[in-house]
Amino acid sequence: MKETSVVSVLVVDDFEEWRNMVRAVFQDELQLQVMDEAADGMEAVQKARKLQPDLVVLDISLPGLNGIEATHQIKSVSPRSEVIILSENRSPDVVDAALDKGAGAYVVKSACTRELIPAVKAALSGRRLHLAA
Repeated sequence: MKETSVVSVLVVDDFEEWRNMVRAVFQDELQLQVMDEAADGMEAVQKARKLQPDLVVLDISLPGLNGIEATHQIKSVSPRSEVIILSENRSPDVVDAALDKGAGAYVVKSACTRELIPAVKAALSGRRLHLAA
């Protein structure tokens, strides 16, 4: 993780409760600052283009544009943004597709409070992490 600067974060989920959960997990991490939120895939791509966040945390099942395709488009419009998928989908095919499209980590929602910060650290240091077991 960046040692001297704040990491800007875009949180994307169609359920406000999950966006709030991610905010809560990041609350004690002084280096992580949620700069904005989005509720669907297209909004995520538009906000990533505009804001150029360091990190995007998004769900797979999003209205309009799913998280896998959103990841691919986000990496195109904001290449320096790291992407972490946060989803309950544990299918190996889905996990592989997300990582192939540019996600740096894949975390199962039920492990969010325990695994999201390690996934962020791994993704921001350039390591790929798969915590969907």
